[in-house]
Amino acid sequence: MNKLTLKLFATLRERARVAELSREFPPGTTVGEIWERLLGEFPALGGHHDGVGFAVNHEYVKEDYRPANHDEVAFIPPVSGGADAPWVGPITIGPEPIDVTALERAVAHPAAGAIVTFAGTTREDNVGRRVIRLEYEAYEPMALLEMRKLAHTAGERWKIVRVAIQHRVGPVAIGETSVAIAVAAAHRAEAFEACRFAIDRLKEIVPIWKKEYFEGGEIWVGCQTSHPALAEPKAERAGESASCVQNKD
Repeated sequence: MNKLTLKLFATLRERARVAELSREFPPGTTVGEIWERLLGEFPALGGHHDGVGFAVNHEYVKEDYRPANHDEVAFIPPVSGGADAPWVGPITIGPEPIDVTALERAVAHPAAGAIVTFAGTTREDNVGRRVIRLEYEAYEPMALLEMRKLAHTAGERWKIVRVAIQHRVGPVAIGETSVAIAVAAAHRAEAFEACRFAIDRLKEIVPIWKKEYFEGGEIWVGCQTSHPALAEPKAERAGESASCVQNKD
């Protein structure tokens, strides 16, 4: 038998009233079959089948994927019924360098009179240590889910036209951008407020972790979720500086 760790997020977690399970399945069992088993065990999960995503060891898979012994299988619900709101633009996580100008183009719209951009970059000094680089790690399926949720919330709270978010994983050198958020709105006030909310909320809830490499050592400087390993100042995180620029009126 294969022993698997099963994880449920957001509405699935609330309906099943459990976030993590340990279960055994015969070798060759697919993630789709595991989901059907969960539906039998937790009938409240019914109705989600068409929109649920599957991930094994932090990577998206199809329902016919067969996990191996000791794998982690995550079941990821759709956001707001599976359809993004019209103001939600590209939401991405990856090792590629961030092109802030391209992110601004992604939110540009004839109805937008202002575009506000936040860019978090790696700085060379932190609490007296000379920083060499930062390195980010993410639980990508859940991180993308939470980033889309905060983008939805931003549009519900402020009259914005579009929002786009990009976050790096892997090593980020001095001066490089680790996270960028672009928000377009008819007026600058809404764009500024929504942009500030998005980066603050991202730091609070999105499961992305940061490791600082400095001269003489290395240290994890905290999880960017509501349960950080170390407390950090809200306005500016270790090893990271930020800019927030208004591009248009």
